[in-house]
Amino acid sequence: MTKKLRGKSLPSTRKELRRERLNSLLPNAITMLGLCSGLTAIKFGLQQKWEISILLIGLAALLDTLDGRMARLMGGQTELGGQLDSLVDSISFGVAPVMLIYFWSLNNVGGIGWAIATLFVVCCVLRLARFNVASADTELPPWAGGYFSGVPAPAAAGMILLPLMLSVETKWHFLQSAWLNLPWTVMISAMMIAPIPTYSFKRIRVSKNLVTVSLAGVALFAAALVTEPWLSLSALTIAFAVSIPFSYLSFKRKQNEELSRSSIDETGSKDS
Repeated sequence: MTKKLRGKSLPSTRKELRRERLNSLLPNAITMLGLCSGLTAIKFGLQQKWEISILLIGLAALLDTLDGRMARLMGGQTELGGQLDSLVDSISFGVAPVMLIYFWSLNNVGGIGWAIATLFVVCCVLRLARFNVASADTELPPWAGGYFSGVPAPAAAGMILLPLMLSVETKWHFLQSAWLNLPWTVMISAMMIAPIPTYSFKRIRVSKNLVTVSLAGVALFAAALVTEPWLSLSALTIAFAVSIPFSYLSFKRKQNEELSRSSIDETGSKDS
């Protein structure tokens, strides 16, 4: 009887193992697709096909959003997947976008252009390393998970590509000037490593009352992305940049509320 039960449990155990492997494999496969997309953007940048390159980096950003959500939904979150995601982000949102800007503009000023391009990649890697350390910190309050420290890598990629996207749409040649893109690249590099609280849009929860409006907004943005891709992507990037002061004020307000609660608790414990 025991042998029969054991024999029947083996197939179910194998199915569970296969399911677990699949749950961890699919998110990592999406991450790898993001890496391929970022590297291919560099290839088209060498051919000066800027539109395709920008779209490929946008695709990498979309895949970066999907892999984490899929891992959480399927229960396939692993330490390997987290480290792999950061390594891919450093290429897709660090190396790839700044190489496009270098091919398009920064190479016109020689060595200084390459130095600034290198600075952007270094700051991106430092920002991702700090994110990995912060993710392992269990002492942070729950509300702090709704914020990043510094501009996240995908948003920084969009911001550094903003002059190129606007140039593709408007044909304004002054946007290609290296003397415009040099300080712009330095500023975005500094914003990645600066302790500036920025919204973590991955953790936004939409209330039931706003689901219909949110879906309509997503459909509207998708339609705009198809008809006017460069204006839509530029508007999305500018909207994130505009949100930074609000995220800073929101973070400080919650931080002050947390300090006030802590001081009240300490006062109450001393009185008791």
